[in-house]
Amino acid sequence: MKVLRTPDDRFANLPGYPWAPNYLTIKDEDGAELRVHYIDEGPRDAEPILLLHGNPTWSYLYRKMIPGLLKTGRRVIAVDLPGTGKSDKPADRTDYTLARHYDWASKWFTTLSLTNVTLFCQDWGGTIGLYLVSKYPERFARVVASNTGVPTGEGESDFMKMWVGMMAVATEFPWPVLESGMVTKLSADEIAAYRAPYPTSAYENCLITWPSLITVQPTNPGLPLNLAAWERLQTFEKPFLTLFAELDPVGRGWEARAQANIPGAKGQDHAIIPNAHHFIQEDAADDLVARITRFLDVK
Repeated sequence: MKVLRTPDDRFANLPGYPWAPNYLTIKDEDGAELRVHYIDEGPRDAEPILLLHGNPTWSYLYRKMIPGLLKTGRRVIAVDLPGTGKSDKPADRTDYTLARHYDWASKWFTTLSLTNVTLFCQDWGGTIGLYLVSKYPERFARVVASNTGVPTGEGESDFMKMWVGMMAVATEFPWPVLESGMVTKLSADEIAAYRAPYPTSAYENCLITWPSLITVQPTNPGLPLNLAAWERLQTFEKPFLTLFAELDPVGRGWEARAQANIPGAKGQDHAIIPNAHHFIQEDAADDLVARITRFLDVK
C-alpha cells in the first residue's frame, strides 16, 4: 500500500490550533506502516476525553472545544483518523474499506491503552467510535454521540442518496459542502486550515470514498460489521448521551433509536441543540462543553 504524508509546512500557523503534534505508528493488514497524528493535552494520568471527527474534517474541528474540556482537569485527546489531517493517507481509493477503518482505529486506540474513556463522537467519528465502544466496552466510562449513528442497511434518506451518488463519481472533494453543514461563517484562514491536509486531490481519497462505505443499503459489504456492532451496543449499560443538532440532515433520527435500544441511554439528559447544523462543534462548542462537563459526573 502506497502512503502519502502531507508536508509539515502545510500546518504552519493554523488559526486557533496551537497544540503540539503527537504521532503513533500502526501497521495495516498488508504490513504497510501508517503514522497517526493526535492531540494529547492535559495530565497524562487523568481520565481521558476522546474526540473523534468525521468527513471531511480532522482534529481542527475540535479547536473551540479543547480549551473548555481541559478546564475539567481531564486528559483531552483528538485523533486525525487515517486518511485525514496530519495522519498518513493511503493513496489508492481501494485502500479504504469499512473493515480497514475499524482496524486502523482499533490498533491506534488499543496501542494507547486508554481506559475510563469519555467519548465524544460525530459523523464518521461516531460510526467508528461506536464500533470501538462495541468492541472494547470495558475501556469506556461514558459516551456522547452527536449527529452520527451505526447504519444497519435499512435504506437511505433523500439527503444520503444524493450524497452517496454524488461522491461515487467525484474526482475531488466538493469543499463548499463543509460550510453548508454549519450555521457559523468560517474565515478564509479557517477554510484554508480545514483544507491544509490536502495539497491536491490525490490526498483526498479517504474523503471521497467514505460516503460509499456508509452501510445504508443491505448489499453494502461492510454491513455485517455494523450489524454486529449494533447488537453489542444494545448491551452497553454505561451512561450514553445523545446531543444532536436541530438542523442536521445526516444523523437526525438515529438519536431516538439509540435512546430506545441502548441501556445506558435510559434517563439521560439528551438534547436537540437549536440553531446548530451537522458540524455542531463549530456552531455550539460552548454548549457542548457545558453539557459534556455535567455528564462527566454521571456514573
